[in-house]
Order: sequence, then C-alpha cells, then structure tokens
Amino acid sequence: MTEPTLDVVALGNAIVDVLSNADDAFLAERDLAKGGMQLIDQDQATTLYRAMGPGVEHSGGSAANTAVGVAALGGRSAFIGRVQDDQLGEVFAHDIRAAGVIYAPPTAKPGPATARCLILVTPDAQRTMNTFLGASAEIGPDDVDADLVASGRITYLEGYLWDQPLAKQAMRRAASVARDAGRQVAMSLSDAFCVDRHRAEFLELVEGPLDIVFANEAEIMSLYQTDSFETALDAVRGKVQLAVLTRSEKGCVIVAPDGVHDVPASPPTALVDTTGAGDLFAAGFLHGVTSGRGLVDAGRIGAVAAAEIISHYGARPEADLKQLVTGI
Repeated sequence: MTEPTLDVVALGNAIVDVLSNADDAFLAERDLAKGGMQLIDQDQATTLYRAMGPGVEHSGGSAANTAVGVAALGGRSAFIGRVQDDQLGEVFAHDIRAAGVIYAPPTAKPGPATARCLILVTPDAQRTMNTFLGASAEIGPDDVDADLVASGRITYLEGYLWDQPLAKQAMRRAASVARDAGRQVAMSLSDAFCVDRHRAEFLELVEGPLDIVFANEAEIMSLYQTDSFETALDAVRGKVQLAVLTRSEKGCVIVAPDGVHDVPASPPTALVDTTGAGDLFAAGFLHGVTSGRGLVDAGRIGAVAAAEIISHYGARPEADLKQLVTGI
C-alpha cells in the first residue's frame, strides 16, 4: 500500500458566501430559522439578495473551508466540488487555490450558475444561511477523482451534500475508494435540519463506513432523537471510531475507544460571526490527527482555529493559524 501524499481530501459544496448584518425582525419577517440553513432556489436567492443590506463576498462552502483551514495550518489538502464556468466560479477556483488547496474543477456543463450562500449575521453573532446550491448540487460520482481520493490520509465529506441524489452517490463513491485504499473517512453532519431529513441514512453511515463523525450538540441530539446531550453521547459511543462533538463555548467532547476526552474552548479575541466555526474546528482536528498528534491536542488545535474564525466576518482564516497553534 502506497503512503498518502495528502492529509485531507474534502468533498463538498463549492459556494461563494455573501455576508450581511441583519436583526431578528428581518429574519422573522421572512420566516427564516435563526442559526440554521435552508435551501432556496434562484428566484428566492435574487429576492433575498435585493432585501439584504451591504454584503461582503467570500469563497466558502463547509468542506472547502475545512480544506483551506488544513492548508493554513501547514497541512496538505485538496477539494472536490463543482462550479459553473462563470464569474463566481472563477472567483471560487482562484480563492481556494490561492489558499494552498489543490483544486481542479470538473469540466463545466450546461446548467445552473455557481452556488452562493446568503448569510445573515445577527448582533449575537449567530448566522442564518440561505443557500442556492446551483452548480454545486450537480456533482456526481463521475466527478470523484479516485486517484486523488486514494492519495489522501483522510477523506472528509460534507453532510449538506446528502440532500442531492447525485451528490449522495459521489459521497458514497469517495468513501468506497478511500476505504479500498486503506484510508479513513470522516464526515460532518452539517446541520440539525439536515440530520432530520436523513436520519436513517446518517445512522447507517455512522455505524458503517465512517471512521470519524463531527457534530455539534443540536446535530448529535437530532441524530438520536433526544433532548439530552449526555444521552446522545452514550448512544454514539462505540458506534464509530471517533465522535467529535462540539459545544460552542463549552468546548468539545471526543468520544474515542479509550474513553471520553473533554477539551475546553479557546476564547476568541472578539465574537463577531460564527460562520465557519465548525468547519475550522474540523480543520484543526484533522490537521492534528494527520500530523500525529494526540486526540486532546488535535481538539485544542481545532478550538484555536475555531476561535480565530469567529473573531471576524467570513469563514476563511485571517490570522496565521500556524503561529496561533505554536506550543500545542
């Protein structure tokens, strides 16, 4: 078996984020679930965009953010995701490559425009995401580069993609290729509403091809249909090699074969925007694991990366993450 040449190969939505401030009344008037993510069509995206205040554009997408975070920490990462041959597609490709991530977009084909996520940030730093998936939802099994996946120590899958039948096939193919190559497979559950929609299949994944599952409190409680975090923790114990459960300011809990490890949160310099906190935590944790660190140190690296990302707008790091984690 050949040694991996990459640390993380991430598969997910290729999205350009548009962030804007909003108050709770703006959300209530449009029946938007605060702190969640909903899928919208192109007409809804156009209407909401016109109603939003001034925005800031950043290339994003959950798994793409994680791939960028791994690269920012000094790791080697690649990303698989579909864009259209349009202006936003060019912006996305340029941004992710400039961040040090290997990215070769699948050949463009007629269809919807490059995806965008309209993110409304309320004064309490909660983000409400409204996503037009566009071209990113068109990714399929033929877009999965088997050689690229096999070159990665860990293949990281984005739960949001499970909403799309072709994308689901792409994720299953990537997981199969990784397993056949003797690599590990990780997945983020992404969103509690996403878990609600696909609970049976997510349970199958957790107890099947996944080695590492990332979830926040709401997601893991939704998975096991309980209002108790402790009950959900007990339910996932032994079902997967590693369950990495984030709890915002309470830190994270890592459920491993040798026991349960609590890792405190790293306090941010400011609480501005929680967009990407889970993505960067996953980046830090995966970087720690692939660089041979222990689980607690991997969790601490994830906590520092998450703290950096919530101290400013956008889900891509602005500070030198390698410097911030020096000493861990």
